[in-house]
Amino acid sequence: MAGFASIEEAREFFKGDRFATDNGMQIDELTDEGCTCSMELTDKHRNALGGVMGGVTFTLADFAFAVIQNHVHKYSVAQQVNINYLSAPKGNRLIATAKVRKNGRTSTIVNVDVVDETGRDIAQFIGTGYKLPAK
Repeated sequence: MAGFASIEEAREFFKGDRFATDNGMQIDELTDEGCTCSMELTDKHRNALGGVMGGVTFTLADFAFAVIQNHVHKYSVAQQVNINYLSAPKGNRLIATAKVRKNGRTSTIVNVDVVDETGRDIAQFIGTGYKLPAK
């Protein structure tokens, strides 16, 4: 598997993912089976009611999906994704853990669980990634 030789190489590659990195998302762990990404929540991540914008949770889950998907096969893109919001975050940090469920010839299925630092389940994301032909 191993599209990236190290977590540092993955971090360097994903510096180009400006929307995620400009919003404070980072890669914390990376293995052949999955990855963990996280972010600190700030006032800029809140909606008019003071809650965390759903798009913030989605973007973190999508970022973790992209990291493991491109580790499985460099280069890959999302083909279809789905998210279920389970609870509002109570803490100030979100953590997304992505795990490869199926690594096929042309596609990959990845599950991403998002929790806050209290362990509260925030969202469940499932993504299908398409493996682009080698460059």
